Amino acid sequence: MKNYLFAFLLFLPILTNAQQQQTRVLTLGTFHFDFPNKDFIQTENSDQIDVLKPGYQEEIKQIIEKLERFEPTIIFVECKSSKQPKLDSLYNSYKKGIYPLERDEIQQIGFRLAKNLNIQKLYCVDEWGEFNRQVDDALFGKDTIELKKFNQYYQKDADSTLKYNPETSFKEKGILAELIRLNTPENIEKSLGNYLVGPFKYESKEGDFFGVNFETGRWFNRNLKIFRNIQRINFTPEDRILVIYGAGHLNILNLLFNSSPEFDLVKTNQYLN
Repeated sequence: MKNYLFAFLLFLPILTNAQQQQTRVLTLGTFHFDFPNKDFIQTENSDQIDVLKPGYQEEIKQIIEKLERFEPTIIFVECKSSKQPKLDSLYNSYKKGIYPLERDEIQQIGFRLAKNLNIQKLYCVDEWGEFNRQVDDALFGKDTIELKKFNQYYQKDADSTLKYNPETSFKEKGILAELIRLNTPENIEKSLGNYLVGPFKYESKEGDFFGVNFETGRWFNRNLKIFRNIQRINFTPEDRILVIYGAGHLNILNLLFNSSPEFDLVKTNQYLN
């Protein structure tokens, strides 16, 4: 018994040291403030809000104050890396007081928070996924017959009633209430199921995996690339990372952060509530 205890005590500092090396991460899942309606979730014009109105602007300031308690030192946002120079220019203009913020969650939340905390840069880490050859040929190649078949299946969406699509709350309860709803673990977990039905089940020929390969590229590969982009930025255990992204992405990103030995994922709603 003494030998086992001695071995455990020797091993304990290694475990403690490994835990100390993790960098804390807060993922903030959002809806898109400008309502581009390019995602699975569609918002009718009558259900949209104008985040530039005074009441919503005050609420956004309150959200910023809550996020400041996390004291982030690095901020990642949903923006293609090719857009980094443009984002840098807009942020620098905002800091100088010569750029009015637009209806955009990156600007309304990311720019405000970064300026308040004297963070010099927000990092663009968004990517598109890659498809296998079969899907790539159909979507972007010369296989127009296969593309037509897939489009018909996609638009019909026989599994639409199975998909998780809860009612939004921003119009009735405000932006903060919607962010809290979006960042609940149950909401994040259930949203992943939307990528396991519908197009996922499409077969070009009986028994093949066209739909699986489509969703692998569109969603899983894409989010793995986003995660890799985050890893590429220099960070230390003393840093605190904030990731501002469309809430749907958290069903993969949170899983990756939770599984990674490099990161310690904190509970978002501890700060929003």
